[in-house]
Amino acid sequence: MPCAGARGYHNPMDSSRRTMLAALLGCLAGAVLVTAAFWLGRDGRKPGEIPAKDAHLLAEVIGLVRQDYVDKTDDHQLMSNAIRGMVSELDPHSAFMDAEEFEDLRIATEGNYSGIGVEVTIEDNVLTVIAPLDDSPAARAGIRPGDAILSIDGKSLRNEPLGEAIGRIRGEPGTIVKLGIGRELLTQPLELAIERAIVSVHSVRYEMLEPGFGYLRISQFSETTGPDTQAAVRALEDQSGGRLRGLVLDLRNNPGGVLDAAVEVSDCFLDSGTIVSADGRAAESRFRMEAMKGDLSRGTPIAVLVNEGSASAAEIVAGALRDNGRAKLLGQKTFGKGSVQTVLPLEDGQALKLTTSRYFTPSGVSIHERGIQPDVALPSPPELAPGAQPEGEQDPEILAAVDFLKTGATTLATAQAVPDGG
Repeated sequence: MPCAGARGYHNPMDSSRRTMLAALLGCLAGAVLVTAAFWLGRDGRKPGEIPAKDAHLLAEVIGLVRQDYVDKTDDHQLMSNAIRGMVSELDPHSAFMDAEEFEDLRIATEGNYSGIGVEVTIEDNVLTVIAPLDDSPAARAGIRPGDAILSIDGKSLRNEPLGEAIGRIRGEPGTIVKLGIGRELLTQPLELAIERAIVSVHSVRYEMLEPGFGYLRISQFSETTGPDTQAAVRALEDQSGGRLRGLVLDLRNNPGGVLDAAVEVSDCFLDSGTIVSADGRAAESRFRMEAMKGDLSRGTPIAVLVNEGSASAAEIVAGALRDNGRAKLLGQKTFGKGSVQTVLPLEDGQALKLTTSRYFTPSGVSIHERGIQPDVALPSPPELAPGAQPEGEQDPEILAAVDFLKTGATTLATAQAVPDGG
């Protein structure tokens, strides 16, 4: 009986198997090369060539899996897994999506979806929370930015692709998902049972904090965020009886979202200047977005609240308003996601989410893996019990932002200005 690593074992079926395998490899190598040429030649791009040695290796591995793996395999699933592995190794944000995953992404940016309402990424091979969405099951359960999701329903997440992990977290409304959470200062993982629900993508809410001072909260950037922000600013001015004396723009725990929505929101408060620029290999990945004339808020002083859960599109807005001298940032250093993903539709309703650009703030700075330091550093809020969150007027950081708008300073304990260039 053969064992792993044994030498000198002769299988009488080897000759026939090699013959079958050689024929199989020839067919697979041809299929791989044809497929690669088709993909690389899409949209008028010059077709590329995969070295014959690499194509042969891929075909050889697939052939051996088909023939010798302990369970029968599905050819389509093998190729999908190969593609997932290839793309997921590029960076934490690129992913291959099947038709169901692509549809989930479309719904998540246009309407509602069923899940727990949490934005995640891969950091050092660990599924890490960027931020929970406002009033979502994840937020109510006490999920925090920076939490590590170690297991889902008791199954470890070691080396699991991002898309598959997200798929397991989502599910039908009313069902329960159990997450094992790792957190700084905790010696044991925290076990949370969270009931899935319909998560609303509409992300803008507002209120008057006191006469003349408005509060605008953006929890993420979807296709409705730009128009909703415009409507909110007009409503606040109506409630104020004219131009506001100050506006608190709250981007804390905003994990980002649609780039165009971030540009629209920035443009609401700018009369001119660069909003964001990007650089990539393809011509369409290199661009510069400029503000159009017309500041909707008519120069109202703005204090922007940020923290370690402010990422991606939220950082674009924060950087655009600060670099153009339109706002001051208060809070903690932002997350530091400075890359742009483009969704490229494929055959059969599938898609490729691919990192195509790195973006830069108007001052030309890349914040990728660095984040943005606030103008005024506020101490991190005290630890709260799961589900407990400060609201509106009781939130000390919001009160500090209003103080800053009134006086140029804040009374929040240990608040300090960050030196230029920090």
